[in-house]
Amino acid sequence: MSIPEHDNSAVRKPRLLVLASTYPRWPNDAEPGFVHELAKRLTMQFDVLVLCPHAPGALKSEHMDGVEVLRYRYAPCHLETLVNDGGIVTNLKRAKWKFLLVPGFVFAQAWQAWRLTRARGIDVIHAHWLLPQGLIAAIVRTPFVVTSHGADLYALSGKFLDTLKRFVLRRAVAATVVSSAMSDALRGIGVQMDKVSVLSMGVDVEGRFTVGGGQSRSSDEILFVGRLVEKKGLSYLLRALPIVLHEKPFAHLTIAGFGPEEEQLKSLAESLGISERVHFLGALPQADLPALYRRAAVFVAPFVRASSGDQEGLPVALMEAIACGCPVLVGDVAGLSDLLGEHRREVLFDPRDTRALAKRLVDMLSNPKTHRTRALAMRDDVRKRFNWDQIAQAYASLLLAASSRR
Repeated sequence: MSIPEHDNSAVRKPRLLVLASTYPRWPNDAEPGFVHELAKRLTMQFDVLVLCPHAPGALKSEHMDGVEVLRYRYAPCHLETLVNDGGIVTNLKRAKWKFLLVPGFVFAQAWQAWRLTRARGIDVIHAHWLLPQGLIAAIVRTPFVVTSHGADLYALSGKFLDTLKRFVLRRAVAATVVSSAMSDALRGIGVQMDKVSVLSMGVDVEGRFTVGGGQSRSSDEILFVGRLVEKKGLSYLLRALPIVLHEKPFAHLTIAGFGPEEEQLKSLAESLGISERVHFLGALPQADLPALYRRAAVFVAPFVRASSGDQEGLPVALMEAIACGCPVLVGDVAGLSDLLGEHRREVLFDPRDTRALAKRLVDMLSNPKTHRTRALAMRDDVRKRFNWDQIAQAYASLLLAASSRR
């Protein structure tokens, strides 16, 4: 990949290189966009350049919302399938041959990161995920901040990988995790915590994810939004639905998302005899999600700890649903107390107890006024603590401090 020339003559902002794996392939992509949401808000303080993997159908370079995006090639185009449609950990678990893609994936990003830091005079790096991006930043040796989002900490475990994580965190100027539970997990592998702070991703509570929009809320629609992977726990929600339908025959489940478990989940719905009450919408662009959150009677996030050890760090779709004033039910995994605060006891449940889940759903569908009032109180809490503007400013402060170490 050739690196475009850059004018060094003008007075400039500090130059920030963002290293990521998950990143939108094009505007309004259905893939998670939280890294881009942060990057575009940092353009006020930095000249932002993102280096992320190429994917079929994506441009090798472009500008998105003031952010320059360079996508590196790591395999023939039709084989560049390590990241999307489920995430790296899930893709490796389901298709062992994709381990052959890992060396090229890591080496190509490391090589391009090294070249960019020198060709562009990069002042600071923000590495999203401890491995491999944090390791790449540590090797490049430009001052860097590293953020762990969950899968890199929970699923990539073992003595060797934990040693690499400690190495990354020793080299980092600062590190962030998106929940307090992740701080505990780092402490558990022997990380010195003086550089680590809890700083989540944010949600656009003032622009995109708002209450109302002229829509009335359904009395029967149950909503799930997210990747169709094990840690999302969707199979437990499907198993609870027949019990719900016995009490609420007009209830129906809308599923917005995509991933490697889609066919398995459709087969489960058919075997349970509920196919006509379950609607798989597939991948939806981000712009279409607010209408779903505003319409649903309840948003269910039946999170579980996957067999690989992977679990949610800070679920963006849950934040978005709350920001739209949607009542929520949430699987009780570590790390959600930061987001749910004083409301956690009211909305957390054990997804594996499908009868208890069904009972909770029937109650929410039967008493909408109570739960909608609670949802608005939760939204107010999220607005105060997770607004993207204040989150981005906190990251900007960390990155500016790190850039001064150059």
